[in-house]
Amino acid sequence: MAEHRTMQRGALLDAARSLLSEGGTEALTFPALAERTGLARSSVYEYFRSRAAVVEELCAVDFPVWAAEIEFAMADAPTPETKIEAYVRRQLSLVGDRRHRAVVAISASELDAGAREKIRAAHGGLIAMIVDALSELGHEQPRLAAMLLQGVVDAAVRRIELGAAEDPGVIAEAAVSMVLRGVRGT
Repeated sequence: MAEHRTMQRGALLDAARSLLSEGGTEALTFPALAERTGLARSSVYEYFRSRAAVVEELCAVDFPVWAAEIEFAMADAPTPETKIEAYVRRQLSLVGDRRHRAVVAISASELDAGAREKIRAAHGGLIAMIVDALSELGHEQPRLAAMLLQGVVDAAVRRIELGAAEDPGVIAEAAVSMVLRGVRGT
């Protein structure tokens, strides 16, 4: 029984990722989840009490995987600058990934305070990864610099997701260049 519930919960989360990726937060409804999974709508409520609960679960499951991929890319980088570059490039390379699209759609939606706090905490962990590299560079305010650096990444993500006229590779190069010049002070 427990294994069946775990599988059903996983199917619901996978359906939620697809819905968010395809249609944003408006597409994430319990009737749509039920249709995608073949469950009765009332059964969806047995797994999640609300749409916010689905969002919180997605964040709890997907954000750590996404963050681990970024951390892994940074671990292979030998210098603070190459760590920063890996941080930017890996995030931008994940833009097309369904997990990333779901997290972006989630963060753009109107969520309850609990879900917003979980997203903020997860983003805080992401920022913490880059603070160390900025500290190694001797940055006077590494946390502030990390948050501004993440702002550049977020802007590049939005540009890619909008289907901008520029190729995603061009956007990534511009973001990396801007970030590295900024952290070096050149």
